Amino acid sequence: MESAFGALSKTMPHDQTRMMPPLLQLQGMTKSFPGVLANEAVDLEVMEGEIHALLGENGAGKSTLVKMIYGILKPDAGVMSWKNAPVNIQNPAVARALGIVMVFQHFSLFDSMSVLENIALGVERGTDKSELENRIVEISNRYGLPLDPGRHVYTLSVGERQRIEIIRCLLQNPKLLVMDEPTSVLTPQEVTKLFETLNRLSEEGVAILYISHKLNEIKALCRKATILRNGKVVASVEVESETPQSLAAKMMGEALQAPSARHHRKAGEVRLEIDGLHNTATDQFSISLKDIRLKVQSGEIVGIAGVAGNGQDELLRAINGEEMCQPADAIQINHQPCANQGPNQRRGLGMASIPEERLGYGAVPAMNLLQNTLLTAFQRLGLVKAGFVDNRRCKSFCLGILESFNVTSSGVLAEAGSLSGGNLQKFIVGREINQTPSVLVVSQPTWGVDAGAAQTIHHALHKLAENGTAILVISQDLDELMGLCDRIAAICSGTLTRAAPVSEITIEQIGMMMAGIENPGTEKSQDVCQPG
Repeated sequence: MESAFGALSKTMPHDQTRMMPPLLQLQGMTKSFPGVLANEAVDLEVMEGEIHALLGENGAGKSTLVKMIYGILKPDAGVMSWKNAPVNIQNPAVARALGIVMVFQHFSLFDSMSVLENIALGVERGTDKSELENRIVEISNRYGLPLDPGRHVYTLSVGERQRIEIIRCLLQNPKLLVMDEPTSVLTPQEVTKLFETLNRLSEEGVAILYISHKLNEIKALCRKATILRNGKVVASVEVESETPQSLAAKMMGEALQAPSARHHRKAGEVRLEIDGLHNTATDQFSISLKDIRLKVQSGEIVGIAGVAGNGQDELLRAINGEEMCQPADAIQINHQPCANQGPNQRRGLGMASIPEERLGYGAVPAMNLLQNTLLTAFQRLGLVKAGFVDNRRCKSFCLGILESFNVTSSGVLAEAGSLSGGNLQKFIVGREINQTPSVLVVSQPTWGVDAGAAQTIHHALHKLAENGTAILVISQDLDELMGLCDRIAAICSGTLTRAAPVSEITIEQIGMMMAGIENPGTEKSQDVCQPG
């Protein structure tokens, strides 16, 4: 991964605009919310053609700042200049008219509408739909982000939905492209292609303000970085002179601890068994699961890798009970057949589940944290008795999550939608892990969280496994899987490979397994998997 990123970084153009005024300049930008000072006197300059990193821990104020740039939030104080002239960006329409576009971490898409219809909402009225459809296909193919304009959004994986956001921005010929965690759900191959696209846009004069917690990406892609901590700018640096470790230290105010070596865990009895699971796709856009076989034992972490859209979502729904299957013994939790049972019954057998999508799926945005805690923990922890909520126990459990996972919020009554993406992820992960399930299924555990939070989540998963939980992790981050798991399998077109011990496999071999080669190096692929 690093070598690929390094090769891309060498192609980046040198900054030839140092004598020119900034494309975007912020001076003294300040924004507060009840009980929280999100940004305090923030200064920032972004030059034309520059790829500029905006770094900080979850809750450091990055999203608030870019929302002011895009016109979603109004600053309490400060001056914003565009091409050396003061500007008042009252709403996103004004931002887009200037040439400022944004790829959000949480998608703004309508599930019941097609890709074409969603993108059409963000372009000028009167645009010919046939012409727009052709442009979508052209740009998606050119940049290696394949999309079918006719597909409905509800049939797409999270990675495929991300492509809609990126292509929608590229269609607007931006002058400044703001990207908030754009690679969180992309495969290494997709990241490489995206970086090629961003470097080409930079060469064409487009400025890019890039938010990411993946510091190797920042090293490969960006020239400069502005670092926020607790809403203030604490450093503005030339990325070339920094290391991922030094950037993390500036973000956190302390050096990031080196990850502890993974201790060899002695696997116990089988807690989760999938034996001959078949699930036929209900529509042309879903993936059929074909003879899935997997065992996860007590005390081990098993990973599943795969290109987005190859059956990960369908497999997660089949395992956690959102989609029921036959026969009942195709899925067993603690030796109890349950393929024909729903989510609550499976939780009653000892399972907990962490979905890929946070808002609206892992948590209800308009409900507070206390209520969101109750949604999945009421059964196992006995938070409801005789039809009444035990508020004292519920609050105690919720406070424990906030403390043990260092969730930044205004308290248990804070709405889930008010948390930053990373803090909401920590809350959801903590809610499930702190229930001490015997089986945990988690998808994209560290999507969009900072290095410190990722370390906290990984440590919690390791500790849970050491205490006997069987853990299944579905992730597109191969580095994460290699560092976290004891065994790794890959899914391609709804078929799961055998799970190989991490000590006996390389990232390159996993990539080949993701392409449909069961035994890398010995078999030729007959049907290479593609995104979607």
